[in-house]
Amino acid sequence: MMRSEGYERVLRCFDENGDGKISASELSRRLRQMGGEVALGEEDVGIEAMGLEDVMELMEGRGEEEKMKDLREAFEMYDGDGSGFITPTGLNKMLAKLGESKSMDECRVMIKQFDLNSDGLISFEEFRVMMHY
Repeated sequence: MMRSEGYERVLRCFDENGDGKISASELSRRLRQMGGEVALGEEDVGIEAMGLEDVMELMEGRGEEEKMKDLREAFEMYDGDGSGFITPTGLNKMLAKLGESKSMDECRVMIKQFDLNSDGLISFEEFRVMMHY
């Protein structure tokens, strides 16, 4: 996977209506789903819709500690049961929340692509490698 593909996945995660931009309301909803208390709305005129280049610039400009924290939060979104691993079931549920319908077999195949130790799960370290970080 190329580095920009990881950013495209982040963009797709936040871009609920699929227009290629992250609006203030989409950002606010996703941050709330991840446990944040940020309330952004149309009244926040300083916030403009972000495209792929903006997401890449935002992520590249962050310090290593912040990047790892963001990566951990992204991982935890897929680790629905808090086991410390992304399971086929957890991946299936998260993809469904993002509007992507995949079978359990398809989720197992997706996990197998990045499962470095062949245990059928994605650990945080495997996720980090997958995201090229």
